[in-house]
Amino acid sequence: MSSKSLLIGAALISFFNFQFSIAQKPIVPDTATAGQLRVDEVMKLIDGNYTETPDMDKLSTEAINAMLKSLDPHSVYIAAKDVDRANESLQGNFEGVGISFQIVNDTVVVQSVIEGGPSQKVGVEIGDKLIRVDGIQATGDSAINSFIFRHLRGKKGTEVVVGLMRDGTVYTFHIIRDKIPIYSIDTYFMADDTIGYIRLIRFARSSGDEFRKALHSLKKQGMKALVLDLRGNTGGYLDIACQLANEFLQRGQLIVYQEGRRTQRQNFHANGRGNFTSGRLVVLIDEGSASASEIVSGAVQDWDRGTLVGRRSFGKGLVQRMMPLSDGGQIRLTTARYFTPSGRCIQRPYDEGSDAYRQDVGNRYKHGELVNADSIHFPDSLKYRTSKGRTVYGGGGIMPDVFVPMDTMRLSDYCISLRGKGLLNSFPLKWADAHRRDREVKDFDSYLANYDSFGLDSLLAAEAIEKGVVRDTAKEAAEPERTAHSDRYLRLLLKAQVARNLFGIEYYYKVMKEIDDGYQRAVEELRKK
Repeated sequence: MSSKSLLIGAALISFFNFQFSIAQKPIVPDTATAGQLRVDEVMKLIDGNYTETPDMDKLSTEAINAMLKSLDPHSVYIAAKDVDRANESLQGNFEGVGISFQIVNDTVVVQSVIEGGPSQKVGVEIGDKLIRVDGIQATGDSAINSFIFRHLRGKKGTEVVVGLMRDGTVYTFHIIRDKIPIYSIDTYFMADDTIGYIRLIRFARSSGDEFRKALHSLKKQGMKALVLDLRGNTGGYLDIACQLANEFLQRGQLIVYQEGRRTQRQNFHANGRGNFTSGRLVVLIDEGSASASEIVSGAVQDWDRGTLVGRRSFGKGLVQRMMPLSDGGQIRLTTARYFTPSGRCIQRPYDEGSDAYRQDVGNRYKHGELVNADSIHFPDSLKYRTSKGRTVYGGGGIMPDVFVPMDTMRLSDYCISLRGKGLLNSFPLKWADAHRRDREVKDFDSYLANYDSFGLDSLLAAEAIEKGVVRDTAKEAAEPERTAHSDRYLRLLLKAQVARNLFGIEYYYKVMKEIDDGYQRAVEELRKK
């Protein structure tokens, strides 16, 4: 081929390439459309040209996760297979047999039986050991959470046949699965003749009804003042938070409002029909109290309705909407911010990324904030006023009215070693399992009255030595105050864990309140004139 022909050919190729680039160049009316086209283009190029067969579903999932992560720490993608499990705790129920369990030494042990649930109806009891599920061995390598969940949960109306060992004998139970409630309140009781206590662990669909039921029961017992414990409560539904706040506020008082780029301001007010609008109130919060917990505590504080006791809350002031996808998955997308009645947005900054955002609580500990209120600093630009003119701050969680430092002395090296070996779970369960038929533990009052005679502290120490956990007596002698405090905590924890395995989770708190500084301070506040 002549050089002239080569030049003509090259010119034609250049011309056609130029024409092709013009034809392929997208018309982009705005940056959003341009971004969408670019993502689609990359996915097509990968699908059509990559050297191996790409997993396009995996790629799209990772792309979605990356996009949402770049927005804020709370916008997330939930795959279709995970939607039911992700929403379960907030919906307030699931379908199964109605037990909770603990795995100890490759054995699944029933820890609690849901009242009125399918398992209780056929006679399953706390302490029963799961041996078989539908003829399949459920011990040894099979004794893992995923295996148990997969075989015990299922559609309402279906049957599961389980073999349970009790007192050395294996019994067979035919259990018909049903809707199982997930409770939001794990305990409530009277602290004294006039002070009630309610611990709310989530804001789920059933939370309002559960709270009113607990409140009614406590009022019948003479309650005049209330401790509402929201420590560790990571939140839930906005409307349920408003229901809870409504129980304490007067008609017309603003509970919270939300506003966003595409969301017009929406106000939520109390209707005046709450069941505890005048009694004395303390709300317990800490660094684990977030979202809906902060809505309730923020409203209580801004209206000077009660006293907040504890430590600075988590600082989540973003509202997520659940948006379904065509494949059955969901996106929980941040659509607005919420603001307390005084105008505070308590959302803390997340400019440094999700990882730094999630490490915030650890940083609070390092900086001394969890043990010293003076370590906390808010800028004056975030200053607000309550209804009575008290100064409060936004932009980084809710600071309580009464600070209670974290107890950093309760975990000695010995206590940490016991926990690391799993003895603080396995030993109480083993003892409870061996003695749950004893007359001395026929009920909680009998258990408390006879506890000292059981010698559990010595028995635990002996088993610890067998497992290789030995006390560093020299170090403990050099730290007598810490050692004494940690030993007291350990004795109460052991007592509480056994009570939990014998009678249920609510009895754990009835024991641990003796060494719970936040609880003790809350009760003290309510006893003041």
